[in-house]
Amino acid sequence: MDITALITWVITALGGFYMLGTWIQRGGIRQQQSGTSRLPAPVVFGHFALAAIGLVVWIIYIVADESALAWTSFALLLPVALLGFVMLARWIPVYRDRATAGAPAAATGPGAGGTVPAERHFPVVVVLAHGLFAVATLVLVLLTALGIGGS
Repeated sequence: MDITALITWVITALGGFYMLGTWIQRGGIRQQQSGTSRLPAPVVFGHFALAAIGLVVWIIYIVADESALAWTSFALLLPVALLGFVMLARWIPVYRDRATAGAPAAATGPGAGGTVPAERHFPVVVVLAHGLFAVATLVLVLLTALGIGGS
């Protein structure tokens, strides 16, 4: 089960990297000063950093098979999940605005004056897959830490 958790974690990370790259490329950091982006940079980068640290600890757990490392990974995933839910709650209104306004993507590039939040460019499929794989990862890590399903 530990390898399955690793696989789901890596898939989750790939979706997260894609969204982080999109957010940065579309001016998410610059939009912090204007208040255009609804995703605060400390939340975005905190989510990323804690998830990356947790993944490294999980890989070390797989190699060392120390249960304390599995629990450490799980403990790191809890604030990652909380920050993820915060970002999801702040992204939903941006998505709804896009769906109702139907704004063309061509007028929303980095040079468009920063009037469109960078996170508006997140594909819904990527957001949903990231969230589903994240939940699966959290559950698999917990089950592994509890010793359920073997390691």
